[in-house]
Amino acid sequence: MKVFSSDIKWETSASSELDCRDLTAEVRARIRESGIRDGIVNVFVPGSTGSIVSIEAEEGLFQDLRGIVKRLVDGNAAYEHQRRWQDNNSHSHLRATLLGASLTVPLRNGDLAIGAWQQIVFVEFDVKHPRKRTVLLQVLGISSAE
Repeated sequence: MKVFSSDIKWETSASSELDCRDLTAEVRARIRESGIRDGIVNVFVPGSTGSIVSIEAEEGLFQDLRGIVKRLVDGNAAYEHQRRWQDNNSHSHLRATLLGASLTVPLRNGDLAIGAWQQIVFVEFDVKHPRKRTVLLQVLGISSAE
């Protein structure tokens, strides 16, 4: 069994709260680089205000996702975290917790075993200021030579 690790790094924009970024092509490139044909890839965001989801990377769905997340966790509500730390991002932590920090996808024949309209997307929940983001990838499995 082989393990391959890689990072995807970028900086978000100043208006990044609830921004969605399709990572599928970058994940696929790392899988090709790994040489692993069959196994799994885990995509993980360190930090507590971003999420990794599987959704069709289409702006209408991104708008729908933003809307439902805003309805589920009100950005203007009073939260204990806010009261204690005065950092104005309690809702960001709660939203990220609901969607989750990682996604594991099977690999078959050197590619993601996902549906035609299914992509791997990072969702930014932190308050509106630029952030340096890193997503960690671990590809585990066997190469064609094994």
